[in-house]
Amino acid sequence: MQLVGVRGVSKVFANGVKALDGASLEIGQGEFLSVLGPSGCGKSTLLRLIAGLTPPSAGTIEWAEGERPGDKPDIGFVFQEPTLMPWATALANVELPLKLRGVARGERAARAAEALGHVGLAGFERSYPRELSGGMKMRVSIARALVTGPKLLLMDEPFAALDEITRRRLNTDLLELWQRTRFTAVFVTHSVFESVFLSQRIAVMSPRPGRVLSELAIPAAYPRSEAFGTSAEYAALCRLASAQLSDAMAA
Repeated sequence: MQLVGVRGVSKVFANGVKALDGASLEIGQGEFLSVLGPSGCGKSTLLRLIAGLTPPSAGTIEWAEGERPGDKPDIGFVFQEPTLMPWATALANVELPLKLRGVARGERAARAAEALGHVGLAGFERSYPRELSGGMKMRVSIARALVTGPKLLLMDEPFAALDEITRRRLNTDLLELWQRTRFTAVFVTHSVFESVFLSQRIAVMSPRPGRVLSELAIPAAYPRSEAFGTSAEYAALCRLASAQLSDAMAA
């Protein structure tokens, strides 16, 4: 079942830069979709259009009937940086979306603590961002995005700045969380290896002005452990994704 349809969307900024040119994409309910492309191809712009943070210059974003972004918690967004409030504890940072929606203090504290537990940070509720590692801060950011129970989680290269060991661990934990709660995930990355490990499907974008040139299904079964990341199946799928990305960049 389709959740969101991106229909021929273009985006031209005030300075004249054309980020997207007729991009189209289907996002299925409950799927894990990666958007793969080179830096500067409009991947982040596409996420912001889906989230309603900026309007398209042309084309439309169509939601399934009864599913509209707005005041209700339909969408969670994880940015490239954790964007945490440095003066607030991990618990208070995760509580923020609930506080803005008027949820009572006791309920929001309980829900925030539960969300931190889901990302492996039980016991760190009273820690401040300065006391957390980069990976832990990103976990807090993911917990904050998921605490409202969104149907759609948009992730804009959230692990790009982390070391390889932390990144691999967060990829595995993210998949476990997705399997447990089955939100719809759209994950932007420029890493072929990350996109293949995480996704059911990969949308490959051209250089700017971006558009979706091809798609690749990833049929590997879940759960995907560290063993999958060293398997022949994974290597073969990475070669396919890499070839499609090379074709897109040459188009």
